[in-house]
Amino acid sequence: MKILETERLYLRPFEESDFEAVHSYASVAENVQYMIWGPNEEAHTRAFISHAIAQSKEKLCKDYQYAAVIKSSQKLIGACNLTLIGNEEAELGWILHRDYWKQGFGTEMGRRLLEFGFSELGLNRIIARCDTENYGSYRVMEGIGMRREGCFLEARPAHKFSDKKYGDVYSYAILRDEWETLQEITYYNSLPVIFDDFVDTDALDLSIGEIELICIQKQAAIPEKKWVPAYVFEIRHGNNRAGEVNLRIGYTDGLYYGGQIGYSVEEQYRGQGYAEKACRLLAPVIRAHGMKKVLITNNETNIASRRTCEKLGAKLLRLARLPEWHDLYKAGLRYVNIFEWSVE
Repeated sequence: MKILETERLYLRPFEESDFEAVHSYASVAENVQYMIWGPNEEAHTRAFISHAIAQSKEKLCKDYQYAAVIKSSQKLIGACNLTLIGNEEAELGWILHRDYWKQGFGTEMGRRLLEFGFSELGLNRIIARCDTENYGSYRVMEGIGMRREGCFLEARPAHKFSDKKYGDVYSYAILRDEWETLQEITYYNSLPVIFDDFVDTDALDLSIGEIELICIQKQAAIPEKKWVPAYVFEIRHGNNRAGEVNLRIGYTDGLYYGGQIGYSVEEQYRGQGYAEKACRLLAPVIRAHGMKKVLITNNETNIASRRTCEKLGAKLLRLARLPEWHDLYKAGLRYVNIFEWSVE
């Protein structure tokens, strides 16, 4: 069983010498309040460590039990695990000594185990569960990108300090495709962008053949709505309006699904490649803001828009499932094609 690393932690197999550190949290009721096991007696902790060591030596491990050790001090502060369910699914779990709560260690462990499960074990689905009163735990699940799939009433014994006999359980999950999408969003959100002010579009050559772009609006950012600055251009054929194309400056979670470029062409001008030409005319504006890659998204059934992306030479990244918080989801869409256009 290989050692995994996070920014601050080593996740390594357990050793017999870990007993004292493990028992210091496993034997304390407050520390295991929401666990279905514990508080441990010494025999329970020794049995767990023996089980974890045995599992780590299995040729085909099915229960990856990791000790969480701070890199700088080599202090064991908790544990995490990934337990296989069949060949393509696993359940994720973690625990921390209470002295290390609310410091982001649970999130570090969770993210690394998701990466391990999807990238190295080839899993398709990872789940996690917790008591509905365990706010810290389900906030970690949400923070690493997992979705709440359900609430199961009276599905486990109540937590240690409850007056009730049974407790309710939240069930979370994340699919490999969803995890890969989150990695892409992180990547695009890290790309450089420059915005000191809107550029003078009148000074740029925004014409090609029979069409030109005329800037009709410059929309300021609205941070509280997470809206970035945007340009709106009219596509002109001679003196006639042939359509519209807009350009959003920046990268956000929402723009991953909505794209930096949107376009529409009036019916009488369709079929002449105006959308593709209009996108190409945006290139100097895109470059002026230090952006080298932009995303264009479209409904999976919008063949015309997909062809526009293909003519541009844009690369299809994936058919992405829309999150429920996105405006496109609220408008009735469930999936969008995500294209990346490299602007050289």
